[in-house]
Amino acid sequence: MSLQFPEPDHALGQAQAAIAALSTLIDQALTGLKPTVSENGKLSPSKLDRHQLACYDIALCWSECTAATFMLSHAARVKAEGQCDLSLRLTALFCAETLSSALGRLRLRPADYGLEMDVILEIETNAALCDFIATQMASANIAEIGRQLQENQGDLGPDLLGEHHTMMRDTFQRFTDDVVMPLAEKIHREDLIIPETILDPLREMGMFGLSIPESYGGLQENDEEDTLGMIVVTEELSRGSLGGAGSLITRPEILSRALLKGGTEAQKQHWLPRLAVGDPLCAVAVTEPNYGSDVAAVKLKAEATEGGWTLNGAKTWCTFGGKAGVLLVLARTDPDASLGHKGLSMFLVEKPSSDGHEFEVMQNSGGKLTGRAIATLGYRGMHSFELFFDDFFVPADNMLGGAAGEGKGFYYAMAGFAGGRIQTAARAVGLMRAAFDKSLSYAGERVVFGEPIGNYQLTQVKLAYMGARLLACRQITYDVAKLMDSGEGDMEASAAKIFASKTSEWLTREALQIHGGMGYAEETPVSRYFADARVLSIFEGAEETLALKVIARALLEKTA
Repeated sequence: MSLQFPEPDHALGQAQAAIAALSTLIDQALTGLKPTVSENGKLSPSKLDRHQLACYDIALCWSECTAATFMLSHAARVKAEGQCDLSLRLTALFCAETLSSALGRLRLRPADYGLEMDVILEIETNAALCDFIATQMASANIAEIGRQLQENQGDLGPDLLGEHHTMMRDTFQRFTDDVVMPLAEKIHREDLIIPETILDPLREMGMFGLSIPESYGGLQENDEEDTLGMIVVTEELSRGSLGGAGSLITRPEILSRALLKGGTEAQKQHWLPRLAVGDPLCAVAVTEPNYGSDVAAVKLKAEATEGGWTLNGAKTWCTFGGKAGVLLVLARTDPDASLGHKGLSMFLVEKPSSDGHEFEVMQNSGGKLTGRAIATLGYRGMHSFELFFDDFFVPADNMLGGAAGEGKGFYYAMAGFAGGRIQTAARAVGLMRAAFDKSLSYAGERVVFGEPIGNYQLTQVKLAYMGARLLACRQITYDVAKLMDSGEGDMEASAAKIFASKTSEWLTREALQIHGGMGYAEETPVSRYFADARVLSIFEGAEETLALKVIARALLEKTA
């Protein structure tokens, strides 16, 4: 008897109903949670902290549900164009998994959300939803999807990018294949700084100017952002190497956004054209040894002196801090700590570029800036530095916004970081694509007990789940990028960052497992992917901070 697999069109309708039911359940959970974490009608920070697990779990449920919603929207567009049923099947599988996962989280602690078990059971016993989950999660269905992915060489279906973005993708795809990939393993294993053989062509291609308006020498149309373009480029470069190319666009984007938000016209005219051509390269120094995501608690001191400011204190995790010729530094200009973020200002700190793991800059005035690269598990090539400022002088003209920028550094930092989260999601997607591609090829080559491992059901199931989650990550990233270009999508960007980062850890683990012992060997790229993926849930906003302080808080504030 031949196996009967679900019709994609019918499954898509069921998937839409499943995610609609989940969205309603999440809204009910938020309504039940809000009184528990509120006081006198307002959210209470102390109560939110006492209920972190409930807030974290609901943020994850919402993030996955949001990914499924964007995936469904993409699938509907694919269907309207009469294209690939495989992407529809991947969408249905992901939606079934998302509903099952969220129900599992919420049914463990329904009282935390003021939910009666009847509300959850109503979904779990709904005949149509039960049929959908059972059909999609059937081992034969999942294995068949994995088999089709192998047959299609990992093609997840059309990305529906327009001509402009398709051209950008193809250009950077060729560069990644021809230039980045041949150097990636050497950069990682020998912990090298990114070589000029990667940087120089990217300067010529205009990559550093993608977030800078044409009027300041960049490639971005004036008054029209192109976040999706940066996402496509970031994804392709990350496919080649996360540390050796994938993060190069992030720092100039942060600095240019901060300049465009608060810089004086003279500062924009001076810095933006130079940043657009990658001369100098730049880095961002915000995190401190005891303060990471809690930006308002920054303690690096900036004290007024004749002609400018002197900086004293330490920064850490300053990525590309050695190679950079200018650092965007957040410092406390008002010693009154009770002012919090209102006492912070931004400085453009110039320094010589260094290729080493350590550097020292001495000023004629006696000021000193030293840096030391932090040895890391992965993400090598960019090098993250600890920085130590000792009476280091910065001219008054280098305060972002000039004298009017004093006390506004936090706001400029937030403007700069607006695109960092969605770019991290794109980096995760690129990394996952590389791991997925390697897994598919190895599954067809590696023979165990007389059969390629790709012929075994468990490998097929792994590949199916990998493909479904990768497609979900790609679509939330692309669609949120479009939202951000219209001035929306900040919270969805946080969801994309959390979901794609967590997924990349899982997917690269599965890729390594498919490779078996060879996956654990440094000579195989999947070991690098596995090591690199771990950083994604930490930088550009730690997973827990985004879940608790951004997503959960915003969802609860919007809940009636």
